[in-house]
Amino acid sequence: MRALILPLCVAIGLTPCQVVRCEDWPGWLGPRRDGTSLETIIPWAAQPEVLWKTQVNEGHSSPIVAGGFVLLHTRVPGKNSEQLTARDLKTGKIVWVAENEREPFENSFGTGPRSTPATGSSKVVSHGVTGVLACRDLTTGKELWKVDTLREFGGKNLFFGASSSPLIHDGKVFLMVGGKQAAVVCFSLETGKVIWKSMDDRASYSSPVIVGEGTQSRLLVLTQAGLASLDPATGQPDWKFPLVDKLNESSTTPVLLGGSVLAASVTYGSVSLKPADGKPEVNWKNPSLTCYFSTPVPTASGKELLAVTGRLLPPPSSVLRCVEASTGKELWAQQGVGKYHAALMRLADGRFLMHDDFGQISLFEAGKDGMKTLAKSKVCGPTWAHPALSTGILVIRDDKELIALKVR
Repeated sequence: MRALILPLCVAIGLTPCQVVRCEDWPGWLGPRRDGTSLETIIPWAAQPEVLWKTQVNEGHSSPIVAGGFVLLHTRVPGKNSEQLTARDLKTGKIVWVAENEREPFENSFGTGPRSTPATGSSKVVSHGVTGVLACRDLTTGKELWKVDTLREFGGKNLFFGASSSPLIHDGKVFLMVGGKQAAVVCFSLETGKVIWKSMDDRASYSSPVIVGEGTQSRLLVLTQAGLASLDPATGQPDWKFPLVDKLNESSTTPVLLGGSVLAASVTYGSVSLKPADGKPEVNWKNPSLTCYFSTPVPTASGKELLAVTGRLLPPPSSVLRCVEASTGKELWAQQGVGKYHAALMRLADGRFLMHDDFGQISLFEAGKDGMKTLAKSKVCGPTWAHPALSTGILVIRDDKELIALKVR
């Protein structure tokens, strides 16, 4: 694998003295697909101000923000269909609603979509729980193209349903499908036509990510078989590393740590790899760093890594752990930060926001010596979705409501 070249703000981290910028939250894990924001959040003394809230239908898909819209993917009650809804970010008023039919799907953990939409070039792409990939005009919701990926590529749906969030990059849409010779498929954003398809692996619940720039960029994807690095232009694999979750529930997104890559699952633990041509080199493994569906986030210095881990034995409980990025050695742990899940976001000043599945948000500082909580509030009901932050507005969803909070 070629050397990874990072954007400057990612490579060096963001410091408190830098000017705070506003940006969209255009897809899974934000604008850089790594849980980082160029904005800040002011510690709150009382409950954060609610700008608006509205009832929404079922789903675990996370909200995104683009072009002044909040977009959310949900199930249509009583029908075998899903809908994408665009609301005004400042008021919550519906701008447009678009519906996609789907195959029947039932699951005791919810029947709504899991995958988070992605936006780019005035378009929005959604991926339904039965594998329907649809592209729409961001302003009007008009359908531009649609592909039933499981039917088209001979894939078999997962127990919890198709969950991989699409990635838009350089006029292309990348998606983990898990079909025959189509573990990963690259589509044209403009037309929906297949540009390439690659590998035979079954899909996991993870989402792909692009690291590096230009001809040095690489597509990282965590399938059921393991972590793979591919050329995003051709789909040609550079290398594959075996990482098999005993429950087939790999859900985290691969993380860049300096020049290394981190991959994790709830039964395997975590592994840090140094990319190399043909075969990556293992930097370290930590079987205790059992990440379920919360993706780890490095500190601003890049020397530490924060990860929310879970355990298989009841009762379920999540732990926030801090480890050395270079060795995987645990530095400290905070017990009981969630039941199954807590989402992490690193802000421009190096502080962290955590949104746990009890419905609480916490603002805290963290480093090698521990964490300091600056503010904490219960703001919604139980949720497994990740929050979106844009223009000082934090958008969250639970199983019943979509809520916009003023946080700056």
